Amino acid sequence: MIKAPWLAHYGNVPEHLAYPDSTMYELLAVTAERFPDNTAYEFMDVKTSYSELITEIDECAKALQSIGIKEEDRVTICLPNIPQAVVMFYAINRIGAMANMIHPLSSEGEIEFYLKESKSVAAITLDAFYGKFAAVRNRTELENIIVTSIRDRLKPVLSLLFQLTKGRKIKPIPKQDDVIFWAEFLAMGKHCHLPVHGGQKGNDPAVILYSGGTSGTTKGILLSNRNFNALALQTAAMGECVFPGHVMLAILPIFHGFGLGVCIHTMLVHGCHCILIPTFNAKIFGELLKKKKPNYIAGVPTLYEALLRSDTLKGVDLRCLEGVFCGGDSLSIELKRKVDHFLREHGATVEIREGYGMTESVTASCLTPMHNGKEGSIGIPFPDMYYKIVRPGTQDELDYGTDGEICVSGPTVMIGYLGNLKENAHTLQEHPDGRIWLHTGDMGMMDEDGFIYFRQRLKRMIISSGYSIYPSQLENVIDGHEAVLMSTVIGVDDPYKMQKVKAFVVLKPGISPTDQVKKSIHEHCEKNIAKYAMPYEFEFRESLPKTLVGKVAYTVLEAEEREKESKKEKHIE
Repeated sequence: MIKAPWLAHYGNVPEHLAYPDSTMYELLAVTAERFPDNTAYEFMDVKTSYSELITEIDECAKALQSIGIKEEDRVTICLPNIPQAVVMFYAINRIGAMANMIHPLSSEGEIEFYLKESKSVAAITLDAFYGKFAAVRNRTELENIIVTSIRDRLKPVLSLLFQLTKGRKIKPIPKQDDVIFWAEFLAMGKHCHLPVHGGQKGNDPAVILYSGGTSGTTKGILLSNRNFNALALQTAAMGECVFPGHVMLAILPIFHGFGLGVCIHTMLVHGCHCILIPTFNAKIFGELLKKKKPNYIAGVPTLYEALLRSDTLKGVDLRCLEGVFCGGDSLSIELKRKVDHFLREHGATVEIREGYGMTESVTASCLTPMHNGKEGSIGIPFPDMYYKIVRPGTQDELDYGTDGEICVSGPTVMIGYLGNLKENAHTLQEHPDGRIWLHTGDMGMMDEDGFIYFRQRLKRMIISSGYSIYPSQLENVIDGHEAVLMSTVIGVDDPYKMQKVKAFVVLKPGISPTDQVKKSIHEHCEKNIAKYAMPYEFEFRESLPKTLVGKVAYTVLEAEEREKESKKEKHIE
């Protein structure tokens, strides 16, 4: 087993940490006792202190008990990044129930799947999304639906403005429908004088998240209190920049491991100030950076692509930034260079730090060390996290510098997939060293200094004429052209080569795909890409499809190409 002695060589990061046998709520409560007057979260310019947050959580927990929620029950949270989502999340944990986190823009069919998969007995959602729950309720085990609104947490003037604009588009809920409105729900908690029960501990299940869905079937991922608490302590130790009172711009969604685990739980456990952002667009992002001057931002590569596009950041001083983190998808070397250049131009003294992880380990389990990165690397393992590279399909460990499947072991690795014994046996394997290893399905390499290099998802590898081609390597080359903002490469079925390579390209703002630009990109690629891996076609687009968590949805592009080929075959017939 490859251990992590290299941690001692990078800053003040310890090799091991102590993890309390507690719930997420209990760890948060300790922080609230230490920093009662610190701002815990901010929403629409209204700040809430840690002592106020604990009071809100306790009242919400009592309200949950008053409607019959008990230990180990599952409660679905279908909300954007708003205070109700944070309060409900910790209230569910307070009473020993499990939070089932889902995307508020999910379709009716997806919501039905999530409710059935989790066996949720209650759910909370926005009034704008209630119709989807109403449509599937009778086919699920839901006993209670709690409905809230953005305006429930707005100042009176903003609430009125919201109602006159976006609120007018929201369909009113029929009076006969069996729902509990947020104000009514909280009143139940305030009038409940019974003590809050909850005897859960660190290893008990606490949260259900879902795989991103970019490959394979969406699966429920069961995570424990210890998984999240370990992540919070590891992230702060590895980050070397997390301090009480400092500000995180929490743009990543709360239903995603990165957003929930890093932008919310890690920050709150360490007394930081979370600015909750319910929706994202490049203009809002730029304005918030300018106005709020946060110390930390975290996002997927597409968020940083938006940063480069933003017109609102010209001349803005970004010296406030102490941590800029990227994960959730592969960050190309060229995009990193562009972001680092952008940060330097705006006065920042830090560079973007790339991490790697999976929802199966909450989120990141390795990170670029502060001031000690290696180009192309996704960093070194967190304290108490172990990495090994094995020959795909085996448990045979490979030498340093050899590509294979990335395996991860440590305190953030999931309990398992919900009701999927076959998948659990394949993904969570006990090796001869006695440890349980998470087989990630990702190709990578480790060098002798302990740095990890992500290659590609095993399923995304392109095999063309017997050659193994990694799309991310080609994307690095294409992104290196001065006219390119970002690109995605896929494999297209080919009767002769098995697969051939196609590239989708988004150009920088103001640049059009003229013949001259296309020729220049093609020549650039011919100089830097082997002939067998050269894309047979470059398709230029204004944007690329995204998954619900902001990754480039390359499977959508693959499906489009299959559909095109199918139509061609039918036409020939």
